[in-house]
Amino acid sequence: MTIFLAIALGVFLIVLYLLFITPLRVDRWVETHFAASAYGLPPREVLDDRRPGPPPAAHRAQEMQAVADAAWDGDWKPAERYVREAGEDWDERWARLELLQQIAREDGAWFDAWRAAEPGNCDAATLHASIMVRRAWEIRGGAFAHEVPASDMNRFRAMLPAAIEEARKAALLDPANPGPWVVMVTAARGAQYGHSQFNWLWEGLIARAPHHYEGHWQGLQYWCAKWYGSNRQMMRFARQAVRKAPAGSPLAGIYLHALNELTDRSPSLALPVTPMTRSLLKRIAASFDQVAPDDERLPVLRHLLAYYMLRSMMYAPALEQFRRIGPWCGAEPWRKEGNPVVAFEAARGRAVKLSRTRPAPTPQAFGLSR
Repeated sequence: MTIFLAIALGVFLIVLYLLFITPLRVDRWVETHFAASAYGLPPREVLDDRRPGPPPAAHRAQEMQAVADAAWDGDWKPAERYVREAGEDWDERWARLELLQQIAREDGAWFDAWRAAEPGNCDAATLHASIMVRRAWEIRGGAFAHEVPASDMNRFRAMLPAAIEEARKAALLDPANPGPWVVMVTAARGAQYGHSQFNWLWEGLIARAPHHYEGHWQGLQYWCAKWYGSNRQMMRFARQAVRKAPAGSPLAGIYLHALNELTDRSPSLALPVTPMTRSLLKRIAASFDQVAPDDERLPVLRHLLAYYMLRSMMYAPALEQFRRIGPWCGAEPWRKEGNPVVAFEAARGRAVKLSRTRPAPTPQAFGLSR
């Protein structure tokens, strides 16, 4: 019995050291000795908390601005062409519809003219349904259900069936277009759809676009514990996204959003450091290597990947992600800490120290221009 007690005490002391002593020592080292450029990282003075990653390429920004300017001048045709030219790249087509939604928020006269001129246009009808869902959600807000005033909740729930009906009509205009199905999947949880109703919508979406990123993000929300699923169902859904993510798609990153959902709901929850978790994170990192570097979803996902690798004690892989992220730190989870620059710098320093990475003989030089 004495031997067993001694072993138990030894294990307890080791755990105590790992949980409390080691982090304190690492944090002190980061504060006093960490020089980022010695490890292939941009120095703290060039960190930028305004964005998660570099701004879009100039030609892309100019194209989007031209579409917006034409719309606000009353010409809807460039907006229609902008969406149509995405072809069957359904993720890109959805992203362009989201841009048009933002443009319509500033001034919707051009959109009303488009709908009047082309009542049979699926993209216009999908955008109309999506705007209806957004307006309903603005009334509800982002609070938990019990915190929302009854009058606002009643208005919210009354608006969603009409939005879903508009999306159904849009789907008839172009049966191959998954856009209307994304709108319906988005509205389903607010409309209190049960599992069988939701699954019917989900099957309709993936039959048209099996790897639709936004569709999967909305599906993840439905299956999380705060809506109509559970932690287990949400994580199973997220693992499936990793397994079926095709080359060049950031779809595997849905798993990172699932981890973020878990930690948002229970900040003190310890991430299980299991072989399966580490294997999935490695697989996600490999998947991201095949995504186009200018994909605007990628920087946000790399921040989450670095963070959860660090929490999973994958220190060297986390450091590699920090190197790929560069000087940008305007993203979750660093914003949750209050000062993203401080939180980001501390995380990079921990990755360096705990990976036991040695400084380079000649620190890398980083320009200060942004």
